[in-house]
Amino acid sequence: MEHDKVKPYSQGSKSKKEEVEEMFDNIAHRYDFLNHLLSAGMDKLWRKKAVHYIGEIHPKIVADIATGTGDFAMEIMRLRPDKIVGIDLSDDMLKYARIKAQEKGFNNVIEYVKGDSEKLLFADDSFDAMTVGFGVRNYQDLEKGLREMNRVLKPNARLAILEVSKPTNPFIKLIFNFYFNVMTPTIGRLFSKDSRAYTYLPESVAAFPAGHQFTAILEKSGFKNVRWTPLTFGICAMYTAEK
Repeated sequence: MEHDKVKPYSQGSKSKKEEVEEMFDNIAHRYDFLNHLLSAGMDKLWRKKAVHYIGEIHPKIVADIATGTGDFAMEIMRLRPDKIVGIDLSDDMLKYARIKAQEKGFNNVIEYVKGDSEKLLFADDSFDAMTVGFGVRNYQDLEKGLREMNRVLKPNARLAILEVSKPTNPFIKLIFNFYFNVMTPTIGRLFSKDSRAYTYLPESVAAFPAGHQFTAILEKSGFKNVRWTPLTFGICAMYTAEK
């Protein structure tokens, strides 16, 4: 897939997975600030919608894949689950996630672990629900990662994925493309000091098989009742599914 070949730094000797880990280690110290700035704070509302969806089945054990600095996992705390496991490749991102969880007193419920989303170290049928926030486009092998997610979910468990998307309205698309392709790399470079991380962002979104293409891949990976919901004029998409 074209998406699998887009890498942050395009260093020939390193895999996409290795480069993604390096990139997030590089920008971890500014990730929360830039995430909220570049989305104008809308990322918080998007996570609330996803958590509402999985919350309808009252999950007790939840996984948050590509957890980053842990905001999705901490939003899931509203559901009062027994256990949340946040999984990420980046040690530096997890460091900030653990600090935030400790400050909020969530350490007794949330566990943050370093892990590979394409090779999850959990038994079959381990989780009642799962979330992924802006992480699937960073997978080295998208279909392998989705099959792994399906494997560790229990029957009838729910999955909610948020991902940056492409607006279809011509006017919104024009504004979005300028902001995303011109302003985002400039702002990201200014604050994160990583000249490639926020150039990779629009490149990875452009290559990602969004919308109906992605719902078809989810179905191929074993999920049912797959739905695609555009959010905020289509700049974000929420994909929901059940095992």
